[in-house]
Amino acid sequence: MTTPANDHARPDPSPDWRPLDLSLYLVADHAVCQQAGVDLPEVVARSVAAGATVVQVRAKELPGGAFTDLAAQVCAVLPPSVPLLINDRIDVVLALRRRDLACAGAHVGQADLDVRDVRALLGDEAVIGLSAASPQQLRAAHTSAARIDYVGIGPLHSTRTKRDAPAGLGIDTVIERARGCTLPAVAIGGITPADMPALRSGGLAGAAVVSYICASADPGAATERLAAAWNAAPTWKQQR
Repeated sequence: MTTPANDHARPDPSPDWRPLDLSLYLVADHAVCQQAGVDLPEVVARSVAAGATVVQVRAKELPGGAFTDLAAQVCAVLPPSVPLLINDRIDVVLALRRRDLACAGAHVGQADLDVRDVRALLGDEAVIGLSAASPQQLRAAHTSAARIDYVGIGPLHSTRTKRDAPAGLGIDTVIERARGCTLPAVAIGGITPADMPALRSGGLAGAAVVSYICASADPGAATERLAAAWNAAPTWKQQR
């Protein structure tokens, strides 16, 4: 049997973003960008150029087709080194894949599809993140039969970005819960550069930032301030 010539051109199946760097995780929120009068793909492009390491697209108010088109625009500006995740909508992840667009996976909440179903739909290679705030939710995450790649703990501060968000946990509680979980954890909710040193030193794998970047007049400069604050702080292990 002759091996097809194009098999030799098949790219390395290992994506450029492995291992996953969660340190500066941009949640590109459509509603926040729209309210700020900025273009979401442009915000993503400028933030990634300045150091964002992961991008999640969140567009709760958009129907599936419009969400998919928006995410496709983000794909066009993302370098291969930065993974794209989709908030909640597994159908959007599958639609992007059908278009042969690179989408690493999804981030889901407690009220969305069970993570075991998400893993079954997206496959072993997908990145799956889960919002988990309470100790019970965190225990369930790290004992889940589905492989969960990271958890998002929050809100760190009370935030108006999500209308159904509970009151802020505060930095001490977020750090305590992250240390009690075996999975990598990112904090989310009203994060600014002032929070970054404590989060890194407290053992968090990163910070998921929404408004500080998306509502900024200069998303690139905002990202640079966050990255500088994170990189200047010692890690938890360096302090021990």
